Amino acid sequence: NALLQSNDSNRSLRIALENGFELRYTIQDNICRDCTDSSGICGSESGSGNFQCLCTDKPHKSSCNINDKKEGINWRVKIAIGVVAVFVGLTIASIVWFIYHRKTTESYRASSALLSRNISSVPSPKSSDIEKAEELLVGVRLFSYTELEEATNNFDPSKELGDGGFGTVYYGKLKDGRSVAVKRLYDNNFKRAEQFRNEVEILTGLRHPNLVALFGCSSKQSRDLLLVYEYVANGTLADHLHGPQANPSSLPWSTRLKIAIETASALKYLHASKIIHRDVKSNNILLDQNFNVKVADFGLSRLFPTGQTHVSTAPQGTPGYVDPDYHLCYQLSNKSDVYSFAVVLMELISSLPAVDITRPRQEINLSSMAVLKIQNHKLHEMLDPSLGFDTDTRVRQTVIAVAELAFQCLQCDKDLRPCMSHVVDTLTKIKNNGFGSEMIDDADLKKIGSLATQSPDSVIVKWDSK
Repeated sequence: NALLQSNDSNRSLRIALENGFELRYTIQDNICRDCTDSSGICGSESGSGNFQCLCTDKPHKSSCNINDKKEGINWRVKIAIGVVAVFVGLTIASIVWFIYHRKTTESYRASSALLSRNISSVPSPKSSDIEKAEELLVGVRLFSYTELEEATNNFDPSKELGDGGFGTVYYGKLKDGRSVAVKRLYDNNFKRAEQFRNEVEILTGLRHPNLVALFGCSSKQSRDLLLVYEYVANGTLADHLHGPQANPSSLPWSTRLKIAIETASALKYLHASKIIHRDVKSNNILLDQNFNVKVADFGLSRLFPTGQTHVSTAPQGTPGYVDPDYHLCYQLSNKSDVYSFAVVLMELISSLPAVDITRPRQEINLSSMAVLKIQNHKLHEMLDPSLGFDTDTRVRQTVIAVAELAFQCLQCDKDLRPCMSHVVDTLTKIKNNGFGSEMIDDADLKKIGSLATQSPDSVIVKWDSK
């Protein structure tokens, strides 16, 4: 019986498969119902058996409609993210530009504000006329940028007179025919504006034949900080001693002594006016066609408080000229100028630069070389042979006297240095053939050894520098 029933079932199944049949079922699965409701067909993934909703485009995980909706949301999110990214980028760029523009504007306003302290508060009907620039800064004319640009032929590099630590100096010619030197400061920032104002304030209150004259400066509306000086045509002392214009025949000892006295006179006047130059060097001593001195460059100068012996400030100046006491103790005094001037005196005697790294280590600085040579009775080894030290007795006497004075001024202890007034008096006596009392004769040069241990007054015998 069992075998018969089994054969009947197989026969019925075969007949059903051959003729076909309709399968009806009731869906109880919500996931499949969602799939069929979205016009999909319930199915499964081959291999894993995970449910799939077979749609017209491709299989989806649950429903054709739901997946399409989610994909639509994702697409919109992507667009939104892109828009937000662009907006944020533009915002950051705008902020950066705003900060840069604001800093530039504040720098410009700072430089203008520094100038405005000196400008009269009385309104002028012509103050808006920048081209005429008739507004005065304590008696100094204000130039427009355009006017000075035209005077220097658009700051033509071929018209450069010099290039220093703070700016470039150009030759220019004003519309009234005057030749001028225009200093263009490198950076229009607060520090440069402070130096700019410092130089203007100092020079406008000074009148001395051996100080360079300030004709004017740029107006508040100028895009650069510009100073306008009288033009001194014959270069600097450094040019004539060891630079491109060096010519022994053009600088005899009498001319060098004259330069020393005029420079000392200018510094004496500054000190009497409570001003420390702070950058005395041969490059800042200008010479005209008759070798008259014009001391220049007051960017580092300091107004000295009344009643004080020094000012505490970070050392500034030019290597080879900086007072060692100032460098060590951060105390600036008028004796700092005295030290720097002594280096210039040794340049006048030797025609050597203040610093030369090709010289032996102990002689790289001219001041160190001078002290060593004087202490070792070898002053003659550093003298410019064109001076006539060995052939002219008067030259020999005055050179020795100037070297003695320079040695006193080169003392490391500032209290042992003479003041500038004493320096001027001593140089004047030397020029007039009188150092103290009588000049030293050649026959007396070997008779002053006993003075060496008592007083720092001789460069002929050995004595110690304090």
